[in-house]
Amino acid sequence: MKIKTFMQEYKMSQKTPPPIKEGEDEKCNSRPENPQSIAPCNEDPLQNLHLASQEVLEKAQQNGRSRCPKCTASRMFYCYTCYVPVEAVPIGEIPRVKLPLKIDIIKHPNETDGKSTAAHAKMLAHEDVTIYTYPCIPEYEDQKHEILLVFPGPDSVSVANSVMCLQKYMKSNIHSTLDDDFADEPTPKHRKHSFQDAEASNETKLSRSNKDQEQIKMKAKLKTVVFIDSTWNQTNKIISDERLQGLVQVELTTRKTCFWRHQKGKPDTYLSTIEAIYYFLKDYHMHILKKDYEGEYDNLLFFFSFMCKLVKKAKQSAGKL
Repeated sequence: MKIKTFMQEYKMSQKTPPPIKEGEDEKCNSRPENPQSIAPCNEDPLQNLHLASQEVLEKAQQNGRSRCPKCTASRMFYCYTCYVPVEAVPIGEIPRVKLPLKIDIIKHPNETDGKSTAAHAKMLAHEDVTIYTYPCIPEYEDQKHEILLVFPGPDSVSVANSVMCLQKYMKSNIHSTLDDDFADEPTPKHRKHSFQDAEASNETKLSRSNKDQEQIKMKAKLKTVVFIDSTWNQTNKIISDERLQGLVQVELTTRKTCFWRHQKGKPDTYLSTIEAIYYFLKDYHMHILKKDYEGEYDNLLFFFSFMCKLVKKAKQSAGKL
């Protein structure tokens, strides 16, 4: 069964979801279904984050650019090529964030490194984040049941429904494999069936069903989430790559971006890469892990929130706010 057909059938089978509670996300990087449910960015969604002290960034900003300890390039705060802090920023004062999933970021080759927020994720969650430059993409063919792609589209689902989609996708593949296996078996001769035969047959079917369910739950376990780092006008080539076809897509729509380089003509629900990663993980924590969110991933916005404040102050000084 093709994934597109499966996703369409899955969506048609779902009942209308309950209203989204305040503070919850549903999709990422596309137009919202209910604009009134979105908190406007001027309410400063970055204000109540549980962040490590940013004093080290304040001092670095006052002192100006510094050299990268690896490539010696002149940078501010960190080197976006080597993914390390500059010499003026002690590495011990940069927070480290442990993520519950692996993050793959596929960056467009024309994306300017210095303007991308993908480096923030690599800097702050180094062990769990890998950045690839297109056309370098991992082979996901054998892991599609444990991978999500965060990108808007007609078949995209919410974070809350994403793992269920992986399980349904896995179930369809298991049943397809079983059908193929049975199709190769010779048809036995017909004989009269007794009550005991029918009972044994039902027990076999139930046992097989239970085994299928256990297999589905074991295999359909989310391990990796893929994000695309690119301007929206350059995403078509990446998202249409055959190596990404068949992945379950996830979308969020209840957040407005605070990115200072927001692209003109695009909805303000189109998030920067680091915002999309942060909001996805926050939703995953609440809706999939079923845990209260207590700021576990807030430090992913350590650099982003600080830069937002700098840009806001500069605009205020220039009379643009």
